[in-house]
Amino acid sequence: MGRCGACKTPLPPIAEPINVDDGSFDDIVTNARVPILIDFWAAWCGPCRTAAPEVHKTAADMAGRAIVLKVDTEQSPKLSQRFNVMSIPNFVVMKNGAILIQQPGLVDHRQMIAWLTKAGA
Repeated sequence: MGRCGACKTPLPPIAEPINVDDGSFDDIVTNARVPILIDFWAAWCGPCRTAAPEVHKTAADMAGRAIVLKVDTEQSPKLSQRFNVMSIPNFVVMKNGAILIQQPGLVDHRQMIAWLTKAGA
């Protein structure tokens, strides 16, 4: 569990997806001590909009055991290229900086939780 930098009060686990860009992505991934689920998406993508509530549910269910990131492929094309994202939604599970799972296409929160559990969440 994290603590406030100023007052040292324990902070609650993050229970919602974190929107990241090229600048914040590496810092989070490098310092994460738990598995990470990354959702590559775009606002114009219908299946991505369908996946969004599933991604939010996964973040809530896995709070404290995993981190869920959202990468807007329109805003962060370099990250999309780096992960060879050819279609969206595209999900990646990482741990200790390594890609464990990458799968394009719509999945539900049960599948996302299964991936994160397999990764050690």
